[in-house]
Amino acid sequence: MRLVRQGERQGETMRVSLRWIAATAGGVLVVLLGGRILAGQRARPGQPTRLGRLEARYDRVAGITLHARVSVDTVPEGRLPVILVHGLGMSSRYMIPLAEHLAPHVRVFAPDLPGFGLSDKPRRTLTVRQLADALAAWMQVIGVKRAAFIGNSLGCEVLVELAIRHPHLVDRLVLQGPTPDPDARSLVRQIAGFFLIAPFERWSLAWVALVDYARGGIGRYIQTLHSMVDNRIGGKALQVTQPALVVWGKRDYIVPYRFVVSLADALPRGRLVVIPGAAHGINYSHPKAFTAVLLPFLLNA
Repeated sequence: MRLVRQGERQGETMRVSLRWIAATAGGVLVVLLGGRILAGQRARPGQPTRLGRLEARYDRVAGITLHARVSVDTVPEGRLPVILVHGLGMSSRYMIPLAEHLAPHVRVFAPDLPGFGLSDKPRRTLTVRQLADALAAWMQVIGVKRAAFIGNSLGCEVLVELAIRHPHLVDRLVLQGPTPDPDARSLVRQIAGFFLIAPFERWSLAWVALVDYARGGIGRYIQTLHSMVDNRIGGKALQVTQPALVVWGKRDYIVPYRFVVSLADALPRGRLVVIPGAAHGINYSHPKAFTAVLLPFLLNA
């Protein structure tokens, strides 16, 4: 009986993996083919925003080299550094627009998690828990004792794990576009979601995704996805004691609204903010609106 249940569980996980791969591939193609036209139709009003500068750094952490993008602008003393954590299959390239908008205000770090981007690729794919531990070890190496964190998608799961396992490192956290329970993931819903969000994302996001997916590899993507499916962020949120902000784009047809409401309610010190007009990749496609929401939360002592 146990073997049967284990086989059924593995089969369900594989089905979820294939659904997400199909949805992601379909979404990337939609944005790639139609995003340039749709982006050209959107107006870009408003005054130019001052952007910060980023530079690359490489650090050895537990025998592997991790790449990160770090802001170099001078910011007021006493402000907590902010660490940005990317989503599944992506890298710090995905976080650049948000990092540039935040850099004039706070010191920003955007690492490539082990196995992704320009960081080393461990032979064994790390689980969500291991990614959180690797993030904690990296912080120790670079000398950041405590920070505020912003995660997207998979990054949200890593940050919830980090807040539980290494609470002394986490002052507050932002969960943007958090991944839903597996029950909410269906092939039709996900593919439809990517089609629907295409007009609200920057077309260049497709290129970023394709390059990052190629660097990480499909095998690592699938194995990391397995860990995400088994992680159950909703239940773990009850253990997070730090202030938390859940951010959802009103055009995010990938993550159900009911899920972000339940997640914000589950967080003991959590609240939900909705950004009109934004979709799933708010950190990339709507960094100015995202920053306007973030700064009051990040700078509130």
